[in-house]
Amino acid sequence: MAERSFAREVQQLRLGAGQEFRGEGILAITKALLECGVGYVAGYQGAPISHLMDVLADASDILAELGVHFESSANEAAAAATLATSVMYPIRGAVTFKSTAGTNVASDALSNLSSGGVTGGAMIILGEDYGEGSSIMQERSHAFAMKSQLWLLDPRPNLPSIVRAVEQGFELSEASNTPVMLEVRIRACHVHGSFVTKDNKKPPFSLTQARNAPRRDTSRIVLPPASFAHERDKIARRWPEAVNAIRNLRMNEFLDGDLSDIGIILQGGMYNGVMRALMRSGLADIWGNTRVPLYVLNVTYPLVDEEVVDFCRDKRAVLVVEEGQPDFIEQALSRILREADLPTRLIGKRVLPMAGEYTVAVLEDGVRGFLATAAPDLAAELLPRANAAAVLDEEPVRALAAVVPARPPGFCTGCPERPIFSAMKLVEKELGSHHIAADIGCHLFSILPPFNIGATTMGYGLGPASASALNGGEGKRVISVMGDGGFWHNGLTSGIGNAVYNKSDNVTIIVDNHYSAATGGQDLLSSRAPGRRRSTGHAIAQAVRGVGGRWVRQVDRTYDVARMRDVLRDALTTVTRGPKVIVASSECMLNRQRREKPLAQAAIKAGKRVVRPRFGVDQDVCTGDHACMRLSGCPSLSLKHTGEKLRDDPVAAIDNSCVGCGHCGEVATAAVLCPSFYRADIIENPRWADRMLARLRATVITALQRRRAARHWMPA
Repeated sequence: MAERSFAREVQQLRLGAGQEFRGEGILAITKALLECGVGYVAGYQGAPISHLMDVLADASDILAELGVHFESSANEAAAAATLATSVMYPIRGAVTFKSTAGTNVASDALSNLSSGGVTGGAMIILGEDYGEGSSIMQERSHAFAMKSQLWLLDPRPNLPSIVRAVEQGFELSEASNTPVMLEVRIRACHVHGSFVTKDNKKPPFSLTQARNAPRRDTSRIVLPPASFAHERDKIARRWPEAVNAIRNLRMNEFLDGDLSDIGIILQGGMYNGVMRALMRSGLADIWGNTRVPLYVLNVTYPLVDEEVVDFCRDKRAVLVVEEGQPDFIEQALSRILREADLPTRLIGKRVLPMAGEYTVAVLEDGVRGFLATAAPDLAAELLPRANAAAVLDEEPVRALAAVVPARPPGFCTGCPERPIFSAMKLVEKELGSHHIAADIGCHLFSILPPFNIGATTMGYGLGPASASALNGGEGKRVISVMGDGGFWHNGLTSGIGNAVYNKSDNVTIIVDNHYSAATGGQDLLSSRAPGRRRSTGHAIAQAVRGVGGRWVRQVDRTYDVARMRDVLRDALTTVTRGPKVIVASSECMLNRQRREKPLAQAAIKAGKRVVRPRFGVDQDVCTGDHACMRLSGCPSLSLKHTGEKLRDDPVAAIDNSCVGCGHCGEVATAAVLCPSFYRADIIENPRWADRMLARLRATVITALQRRRAARHWMPA
């Protein structure tokens, strides 16, 4: 169950020629693929491109009508390898996954694909996850494109430009027999807009034709001496053909301005930010008209030397807007200008940061620095007004930052992974600290307060492998954590299989929340719900035993903190040698709420009896120790002042975001804390028995309260 459904939105994919499409970027990309006659699509979810996989899944019926094969791949390598179909056959194919982390996983397949080249158009749609909101290491796709000679598209973040990039990207791929990478940043993925649609096309050469008439060409297979011929072909033929195609298709854009002696060369993805920075500096208007000429690189690799020279020929100075490091584009532009013997000054990383996200504020500072260097008279005229406006704009932000406390990311309310780490903290109190290897996924929040658990993270599904060097010898066992998504991504072999083969004595906890939760709740091999198009219900514990695991324990309710603690303690202290694997299973609370809330609301509306558990804290019993928070960190646990003069410390309180998971009470019991937690069941549409029981309880409680009050009564 994905975090949201696009079942209604995907109906726009049926729009025909001349109609208007309205929606967000990922839907526009899908529509563009269908208009281009794509034959197959595959991918692996990962921000900011996860919703593209969700859209494709929800549009499976539409894809099937057009004869388009869609596959949710096991990982990025499997997705990239799917493009092998376009090597021998004139079939357009597309795959999608997260940049950097996903590209690294797919690198073997992508390198082989690029080496031999393609016959049909091949497109890799990358979610470029660079910037302050990124969840991965900060690297650029540009380096990979250069390394493997894959053409890199970076369109302006508006729907017409994105759709045009998909269409022209396939043409570029086929013209140069080279795969292309289409990078879309998070704002491009979710930007809203409109464009005029074309008719969807069935693939001119179908997958059935490919199956029934197989082809082979050994010159495209990466084996010597063909592999050396591939390298020569890239430079001698494919590169020039790509440059010609980029120029003939007019993929890059020139925007005129009256300040003709200066200019800006920018990545297409930076266009909206640059225009906003120019507007705030008094050099552009809200309609997109700019006074500074722009050369928009919708294709950032390869560059077209002739276009660069034409743009720079009559300019004293040019600002280069290239987000991230190293400054690949700036270096390439410098070479082009020097070889053309042009005196134009290139100003890039001198006024813009070498690394980091180019927000509007950063770009605004860069534009002002550029003007101060290249056009001081213009800067003297414009910048004082712009600086005064900027100060006024920043005042509310500063005021807000002064009162809003910093909030580290953490587990969701009711998350079933929280009690796992509560149990680990309890075991740590008994046995001392252990080296803990973390992994990619929601469970990585354990490295932050209140748990502070986890020393390293090496990649998706690589938690157990990252602890391999600490296997064996004397001393404590090492604990590794891995999610079910990472397990099926590659952890079954790189983690569990590797541990079995090397006779590891470490402990691995596999967090099984039934979904690939961190990427949006997509189904996995081990998901419990039956899938119409995919096979699910394959138990993780069974797979672990299948590769030789012997000590395997299944915990089916992670909220049972005492049970989790006992199983983990047993794994760390048992005399049994070999890898110890604990499969900790409970459904992701977000997905559970998405699934159960509509059902409960429908049942209440239909007059059916529905029970909702809620938890609370008895403020008369709570001592204000707050140990429950230190072992839980649940967002619904907060502080409350009682107003009693003899109690300075606030007591614990549970707010209305509580989902009734019971973890707070469980951890209080397992840690032998205080008995202040209580559970209350809210009954919708109660029956007569419920009402009678409620009256009986109220009567007994009232009687006991009166009795207690009478005992403590003192005459004046």
